[in-house]
Amino acid sequence: MMKNNIKYLAILALGIVACEPEFDNPIEESDVYVSGEADYSNYVALGNSLTAGYADASLYITGQENSYPNILAQQFEFAGGGEFKQPLMADNTGGLLLGGTQIQPNRLVLAFDAEGNPGPAVYTGGQASTDVSTTLTGPFNNLGAPGAKSFHLVAEGYGNVAGVAAGLANPYYARFASSANASIIGDAVSQNPTFFSLWIGNNDILGYATSGGVGVDHNETGNLDPTTYGSNDITNINVFGSVYSQLVAGLTANGAEGVVLNIPDVTSIPYFTTVPFAPLSPLDPNFGPQIPTLNETYAGLNQAFAFLGVPERSIVFSETAASAVVVKDENLTDLTAQLTQVLTPSFGPLAPILAAQFGQARQATSADLLVLTSSSIIGQVNTDRLAELVGLGLTEEMAGEFSVNGVTLPLTDQYVLTPEEQALVSSAQASFNATIKAIADANDLAFYDANAALSQIANGGIAYDGGVITSQFATGGAFSLDGVHPTPRAHAILANGILDVLKKKYKTNVPKVKAGTYGTVTVSNDVN
Repeated sequence: MMKNNIKYLAILALGIVACEPEFDNPIEESDVYVSGEADYSNYVALGNSLTAGYADASLYITGQENSYPNILAQQFEFAGGGEFKQPLMADNTGGLLLGGTQIQPNRLVLAFDAEGNPGPAVYTGGQASTDVSTTLTGPFNNLGAPGAKSFHLVAEGYGNVAGVAAGLANPYYARFASSANASIIGDAVSQNPTFFSLWIGNNDILGYATSGGVGVDHNETGNLDPTTYGSNDITNINVFGSVYSQLVAGLTANGAEGVVLNIPDVTSIPYFTTVPFAPLSPLDPNFGPQIPTLNETYAGLNQAFAFLGVPERSIVFSETAASAVVVKDENLTDLTAQLTQVLTPSFGPLAPILAAQFGQARQATSADLLVLTSSSIIGQVNTDRLAELVGLGLTEEMAGEFSVNGVTLPLTDQYVLTPEEQALVSSAQASFNATIKAIADANDLAFYDANAALSQIANGGIAYDGGVITSQFATGGAFSLDGVHPTPRAHAILANGILDVLKKKYKTNVPKVKAGTYGTVTVSNDVN
């Protein structure tokens, strides 16, 4: 059984992918452009990767130049907007160096394998040349720092180059922080902005979600000390509220107007919607022929599940339809001890191994979200588990049979966001968004509902001058190849949405951009 690695059908059948060159933004002529009740002469933007223009799992010049704040700043120029300075990277390769050593990989591009199948791949056509230790001279208007959570914006030393190697500082902010002890909010306030945008909070839940719930929800622990939080933890809502109030108070202290954006439903992005819960096809020549043997092998385990009163955890692969992968669900009762006893008469010394492997296993359901990174391992032999089983005395052949990811070896927690974990993410998002809206109203600020915009993109799409932008991975136009961050075209859609809000709130009249002239994903490796 299972002498070959199982491979499942391609996730996507990609058609022609839009990859337009960048054009000057065409503007429809109007008689009068006015700022209205706002003053755009000194605009600063605070946030994380969404503000910085991060895309394709990296930060690079084109992404920065097409970030929503830079697009806004270009349009503000029609109504008295001033210079908008960004801490541009050194190249379009992406990647980061620290003292000459690469610490972040190059960007992703859409490449084709030897069989002509398209998929994201790390760009190898150039060398990263942006060194974190080479600091830039500011001040800078775009203060977006990829990876930043809400409380990072008020943390002094968050841009200290000396702390980057140890993970104590943000490498992107370290490039342009005004000093080793500076904070992002401090660098913003020191510029005495007349207008600001603030989009922060996504990372306060995103890390938990993209890690498949491998982290801690501090709304459950009650921990109010963010300095003790892990990178995959959910921020306590009281911490978020306190920090957000502090940020807005600082930005509005001198009378600046601004726009704040709320947090989209992170589980609706391609990172969670691309890989189906049932990707194992009986038509796959490597998987289909193995189904009868697999089901025979699982029969004994399924009998044990039935005996223990949990028949719903039975594992069966269909010979006529796509089958769900097997996952480990830590929210389930661990049946390892009971399974060991029940399986021992039939499986002997193999029983403890099987019991440990399937004590919290089940097949995925439509309520589960498999993360994008699971696509590269499903059906492949897990070499670490193979070596572990061989070390326990199994032959290499038998060990291989019980080491196939998602088939005979349950996918670990990092590859699936269960309904229980989704509920924690959703609850935190709703609380954060309520806080953002309340603080915006209390300070009479413009409010852009990014959550509603993303929901529309994910449910039918948003029409623009050249078509419809959707959340379909790679082909929909809204998301870059990391499945998380917007494309330039999506940034243009966001900027236009914000301009609509500013027109209503501050009576601003500036031209919007034509989203169709902004690019999506890069097909060619020649990106420099």
